[in-house]
Amino acid sequence: MISNNPTPVNEFSPTFAAELSAVIEHAAHDTKGRKIAAFDADGTLWDTDAGENFFEYQIQNCGLALPRDPWKHYLDQKAIDPRLGYLWLAAISKGYPVDVVRRWAAEAIASLDPFPVLKSQHNVIRQLQKLGFEIYIITASVKWAVEPAAAQLGIDRMHVLGVETKVVDGLVTDTPVYPVTWREGKAEALLNATGGVRPIFASGNTDGDLMLLELAEIPVAVSTQNSPGKLFNQENKLRDEALKRGWRMHAFRSPIF
Repeated sequence: MISNNPTPVNEFSPTFAAELSAVIEHAAHDTKGRKIAAFDADGTLWDTDAGENFFEYQIQNCGLALPRDPWKHYLDQKAIDPRLGYLWLAAISKGYPVDVVRRWAAEAIASLDPFPVLKSQHNVIRQLQKLGFEIYIITASVKWAVEPAAAQLGIDRMHVLGVETKVVDGLVTDTPVYPVTWREGKAEALLNATGGVRPIFASGNTDGDLMLLELAEIPVAVSTQNSPGKLFNQENKLRDEALKRGWRMHAFRSPIF
């Protein structure tokens, strides 16, 4: 879970931003076909977990039939297999119209005021959009939870690839949609969506994004956590890989111990 960390973020330095912008511009002009860019969501584009924020909103406001301790049930499922936990978060909306679930998700995002977008990444998205890139967000959060956050960055719901269950006659079911967008599923889902076209640019913050970043000509590893914990460790694993491979990196917060 991404906590509400009160520590200010360190945006891209002018030097890093200018160098990255030049590399993107050069790659865009060298590409003849479709130009694809891909981002993880939570901890990569914004400084919160939109999926888990939505879960808490549903617990508090939506009258769902949930276990006595919903968070424990979710975390127990994740401990068995993270995909089970993520799919369960989508399935708890079973029987509700997807339009209602999307309205709840918009309300959940609106409750985070201001929504903590990472400005440097938003600037990258603006440049990519001007250069004609198709921009995808690939997330292990529930797709419906992330759609209204993506909209704030000018990315429509068709370009949000997240965990979801099937919608039948407008109603959410508990039947999984595959691939589940976690680890290798992120890369698979993106390639399915693009017809096999690999991204020129990709950015993520944890080792769960490694296979997504491996697809890209310009991979950028970022981090938001600055104190020991599970997410901090996952970000460090990606950072270690980025160091080995010579990828670009940026820490939105300096580690403290």
